[in-house]
Formats: sequence, C-alpha cells, structure tokens
Amino acid sequence: MSTVVKAVVAAAMFTGMVNVAAAQMNPKEKMAAALKAIQENYVDSVKDETLTDAAIVGMLKQLDPHSRYFSREESSQMRQSMSGSFTGIGIQYVMEHDSVYVTQVIPDGPAAKRGLLAGDRIIAVNDTSVAGKQLSNYDIMTKLRGTKGSVVKLTVHRKSVDAPLTVEVERGAIPDRSVKAAYMVDDKTGYIALRIFNLTTRNEIDKALIDLKKAGMQNLILDLQGNGGGYVEAAIGVADEFLQKDQLVFYSMPQDKGKDYYYTSGSGQFMTGKLIVLIDQNTASASEILAGALQDWDRAILVGRRSFGKGLMQKPVPLPDGAVLELTGARYYTPSGRSIQKPYHGAQYDDNVVTRLASGELMNANVIHFADSLKYTTLTAKRTVYGGGGIMPDKYVPIDTVEYNGWLQNVGAAGFVGRAVFDFIDSSRETLQRNWSSFPVFLAKFQVPVQVVDYVIGSAAKAGMPVSKGIESRTRDLLSLEIKGQVASQLFAGNNYYVQVLNADNESYRKALEILADQKLYSSYLPAPAKNKK
Repeated sequence: MSTVVKAVVAAAMFTGMVNVAAAQMNPKEKMAAALKAIQENYVDSVKDETLTDAAIVGMLKQLDPHSRYFSREESSQMRQSMSGSFTGIGIQYVMEHDSVYVTQVIPDGPAAKRGLLAGDRIIAVNDTSVAGKQLSNYDIMTKLRGTKGSVVKLTVHRKSVDAPLTVEVERGAIPDRSVKAAYMVDDKTGYIALRIFNLTTRNEIDKALIDLKKAGMQNLILDLQGNGGGYVEAAIGVADEFLQKDQLVFYSMPQDKGKDYYYTSGSGQFMTGKLIVLIDQNTASASEILAGALQDWDRAILVGRRSFGKGLMQKPVPLPDGAVLELTGARYYTPSGRSIQKPYHGAQYDDNVVTRLASGELMNANVIHFADSLKYTTLTAKRTVYGGGGIMPDKYVPIDTVEYNGWLQNVGAAGFVGRAVFDFIDSSRETLQRNWSSFPVFLAKFQVPVQVVDYVIGSAAKAGMPVSKGIESRTRDLLSLEIKGQVASQLFAGNNYYVQVLNADNESYRKALEILADQKLYSSYLPAPAKNKK
C-alpha cells in the first residue's frame, strides 16, 4: 500500500472515530472500552492488572495528595508496619565489609535467649552463606524473618571463639515500638518521644507514663518532632492521657457535611502537671490532631516550628482482591474549630522543608502571616491561635540550617557514618564496655576520637561530598554528636540512649527545659483560664 493510500485510510479511520466520540458515553463504559482497545491494539502484551492499577493511581491523583492505592502486597505490608510488632529473631544488624554484623540484641528476645551477642558476625543462614555475597539489608531481613514458631539456623563467628558457632533461634513476635524513647531528664521532668501512632501506642505511652511517675515525674516533655501521624484512634488514646473527661479531641466532617465528635474518657495518667509538646515542620496528621487538642484546651505549651498542615482523614476501603483504596473521607477540625489543612494544589506540597527554607519561615517566625479570618480562640485561657496551614507553636524555635543542609543526611545515607561507628566499636568493644559501663558518665564525658570524625569527612570528600566552606566547625560538631549517639545505642543496647545524646543539642528540647524551670515564664505562655464576666 502506498504512503498516500495509507494516509487516506488513516484519515478515514480518524474521522469515523471523531463521529463516534461525539456521542455521550458512560464513563465506566469508556474505561472498559479503553482497556479493551489497549488489549486489542497495543503493540506489546500488557497485563490487565498492571493497566488497572495504573488507572486507579491516575484517578487518585485527581483527588488530593493523601488518597492512595495499595496493591495486595503493599496493603499487607502496611498492616504489618502499623501492627506494633513483627516476627523475627530480635536483633539489629549492619552490612559492613560484605558481612552481617549484629549491633544490638533485643533484651529477652529470641536471639538473646539463645546467646547471640552484639559484635557477632553471621556467616550463614540455614547453611547458606551470607558473607561475601553482596546481599542487601532487605535480602538479609527476608532470610531472618519468617512465620512465628519457625526455626532459623545461624552460623556465627565470634572473636573470642576460634570455631564458628551454630545457633538455632525460634522466631517470635518482636515489638516495633511507637514510643521511641522515655526517660527522666532530671528528678522532676520526664521525656517521651513518639515516632508514630499505631495499634500499640496507647498501651506503650500508658506504661511509659506510669514508669516515669514512679520515678518522680511532675513535668513532661512530649516529643512529636518528625512524627508523621498514623491511626487517629491512637491519637485520641494519647490525648486521653492528658485531657479531662468528656473534653473534645477533634471533630470530623465527611461528605454529607455532618459532624462526628470524638471525646476523651477521663482515664489518663497525666491529666495535671506541666506539659510541653515539641513539634516541627514534619509533625503531621494524627500528631497535629493531638497537638491541636492540647493547645486548644490550654493543656500544653507547644515549642518548635509550624507543623506540616495535614487536616484530612483517610478511610481504608478494601477491594475484592485484597488491595486497598485509602481515600480521604473527611476533614478534621480541632476543638476550637480550626482546620489546619494547608493548600494542596501545586507541585511543592510535599517539598515541605525545601519550600519553607526558601521562604525563610524555618529561620524567622515573622515570615509567617495568617489572615484574620483564620484567627481562633483557645477554650479556657482564650489565647489567639490560627488555622489554615499547620499548628503554630506557642514558642517558635528556628531551624539549625547546617543540620538541614543535606550533607549529614547524604553522608549517612552513603553509609560513611555507620561504617565509621562499626569499625570503631568492633576494634575496641571490650575497652569501651570496660571504660564506659555507666551511661550518665558516657553522656557527660565521652568524646568521639578526632580520627573517627576525620575518616567520615575524608571518605565523603573522596566521594564528591566535601563540607561546605564556612560551616566546617558546626558540621564537625553535629557529625560527632551523631557518631556519639550511634555508639551509645550499640554500647547500651537501646534507642533511648541515642535520643538522649542527640537531645543534648536540640534547641527545642533546651527551650522546653528552660520554660519548665521558670514558673513565671511557663505562666506567660499558658496563663490561668479566663474568667467569665458577669
């Protein structure tokens, strides 16, 4: 067929198609027709499921940034990640020098009961070598995890023993805690950091509060920095720990514009006593529900930076094949009536830190402006608060621009810090354990050797990541702090210790302690309830 004839035929076909398209078509039928057209005409074969999944994802992009689609596999992983536990052997490990090294053994976990120690090198799993195989962390994780009650056989090299050891470990439930750290700062002040709101959050924070009260806690710092949210029910449970009975936590407004109200039960562990909540630009969703409720009821002083601004609630809608649509089903409002959802039309919605750094907001609170229409009043002290784009703290703390300039994150992601920490501990574990058996002494006096910091900076420079000029000193301080935190978490076996080390240089944390130590200052942020005029 000549080129001219082909062109005529193609034009005729297109004209016919246009005429057909002029007729109205049911959108559902149109979708089915498009799928059929691809099946019959596309040059390569494509699975229906692949096309359908892509179509669903495309549809959700027309809604809002938080409505999402999870395939069967992804929805199963999501449920597991929010359950508060997983099935494994109870160790933390690193892949270094193409080998698997145990860095922590969870106390009373399956591995601890079978005698595994920090520093052990796993050379085989179920008689299959894992050394020198260039396996990823994910590869190792899938080999170590499995069904509860099943047994995994480990071949282990231990420095103090000549021959390899064979250890059989029965897999069991390993807690995946939402309470990242809980400890006494001093004889009156407790600290709790929440990383997520999952199925076990209420029980975890309940226990933490009971333990801290037994230790003499009268004041509390609740750290929600970096907490991206989770289950709304868990946030209600945490609010219940601090608010009086029948106080509103939030209300939601679904498609029908009716209102659903969520109240406290009055069964909390810390309903009186000074309370400070730390928030930042990554505090989002369920965390904002909690922070907003505590601020609106004048129960806590909020310290830090404006929160993310996610005021939409997602509802999981299961599909017949096990996939899940997580659809925004309602907007939520704080007790004073605030919606804290920021505008989400635009490409920069998720570039939260980058956008706020560029605007100057993270360095200067005066950059932030709220319209009068977004002004609200707290419920007891009648303080002015604002809606329309995150929770604004009562005490603003600017960001450390060196900490967030990307270098530390990139060097950590490249593995230079982890490798330096591993080599340092592995070469001197017995000496470190002997000289630094007390964490308070370690926290006060341990200094990271200069050569360890130099190794990281030198390795990064060779990889094309030199430290920017003008911030060398501060970068070294922050890098040394990170290394010290990682050393503490391995020497003393717990995330509590890592958090305590890093908090020593956290300005929001320091401001919280300053406010708690000064009753006049505390009252200036959180005055007594306003009296009704007669």
